[in-house]
Amino acid sequence: MEVYDIVVIGGGSGSQVATAAARQGHEAAVIERGPLGGACVTRGCVPSKALIHRADILHELRHAGKFGVWTEEAAVDYGEITSSIHDTVYDKADRQASSLRDSDGVTLYRGEGRFVDDRTLEIDPVEDGEKRGDGTDGRADDDRIRGDTVVIAVGSRPTVPPIDGLEDVAFLTSDDALYLDERPDSLVIVGGGYIGAELGYFFGAVGAQVSIVGRSDRLVPREDRDVSAVVTDSLEEYCDVYTGFEATSVRAGDGRVTVTAEPAADDDDGTDDRVELTAGDLLLATGRRPDTDALDLESTGVETDEKGAVETDESLETTADGIWALGDALGEQPYKHAADYETKLVAANVLDDAGKTVDYETMPHAVFTNPQVASVRRTEAELEADDREYEAVTTPYEAAPLGLILEADDGFVKAIAGPDGDILGCHIVGPQAATLVHEVVVAMDSAGGTVDDVAEPVHVHPALNEVIYSAFDELSDATYSTAPDWRDVADG
Repeated sequence: MEVYDIVVIGGGSGSQVATAAARQGHEAAVIERGPLGGACVTRGCVPSKALIHRADILHELRHAGKFGVWTEEAAVDYGEITSSIHDTVYDKADRQASSLRDSDGVTLYRGEGRFVDDRTLEIDPVEDGEKRGDGTDGRADDDRIRGDTVVIAVGSRPTVPPIDGLEDVAFLTSDDALYLDERPDSLVIVGGGYIGAELGYFFGAVGAQVSIVGRSDRLVPREDRDVSAVVTDSLEEYCDVYTGFEATSVRAGDGRVTVTAEPAADDDDGTDDRVELTAGDLLLATGRRPDTDALDLESTGVETDEKGAVETDESLETTADGIWALGDALGEQPYKHAADYETKLVAANVLDDAGKTVDYETMPHAVFTNPQVASVRRTEAELEADDREYEAVTTPYEAAPLGLILEADDGFVKAIAGPDGDILGCHIVGPQAATLVHEVVVAMDSAGGTVDDVAEPVHVHPALNEVIYSAFDELSDATYSTAPDWRDVADG
């Protein structure tokens, strides 16, 4: 049995712990059953955002008349879109596999790993090409390996909800929907979170008839309530949106599928408000769950919650000494940039005994609908639930220079601060939101984290960043009016 200093289960972000270990002279191993790069590269954010970029192009072409630019009706070669994205992302996965295999001090095991005890893993090899087609060589020199340190970084998979009749109906998950050879003519999407909203926008933009069913009273309900309202309204350009409904049963017939959805909230008026939606395809976008159930964690001291998320302390070490976890296996922050951050933290703690602790306070995220959404820190609803005093300013995108954006009617920046000017949250809905939010994130991370850290620096004109400036400049006046001596102290 081969023994390594570090074994990483999962070939996504966590594999960087192995390469970092190898650079320090340690012997490391990575176990991965599928393409390298994790869910993000081949079945998550990279291919989905590539699809959405095509939808954004179509959206701009269709609305270019607002700028006096008239175009012919755009034609969509759907097969070319998906095949080119597939080839691009799987080429990237192949390069990552080759790079890992060529790294001195790192051994790549192609298979499914499961624990025998806290440090020993048994590997069921897979035949690459037959199962995944990523073009790398299989390895099965031994069916067991051992690590002095083990890192769990197995990612997540789509959840399948308990809907009556689902076992008799063909359906797609978000993993399946990215590389279809042909565009669905019609599609019912169950799930109103960020995955359902993003894919609903894409399929609607390329010409499918799309219905979205979501349990909450608005789409992307975890976002700031005003942001969610804008996204819900905007998606009605491309989708029929049924918020406040829960899919309770499905049935197939005549090559189509029918979804029955009931009101999610109790209705005492005695009426039957259920809806029935029929389409050629059904897409389940009902969240993801940590892919930990195949690891045989009961053979270890690693504890999980009821959803399979691995429990860790603030340093990301699990309840078993020497076993660490990161990424979607934590069920905490389901973003690639969060996994990369956690990877650096785990590598520092494992290799250098750095004693770093995880801090998600300024972790931003984005939703790639049209308009785009980006957010960092707290929403108004969260602050209200904590009975926290705050001031909020909402500035419309119309504060941006004229002619720079296609649409400004609904877009806005909401900046939130405490009475002393500390930034409590920022929520953006509009063009380039995912880029603009980083001005605020950097201020919170590397400066004092006050509204003046955003409002005082000179901003380029004309540019979209003026929307951020306008919001924080107004918020600066609003917050410091409740704490009049603060600026005097700061200037002193």
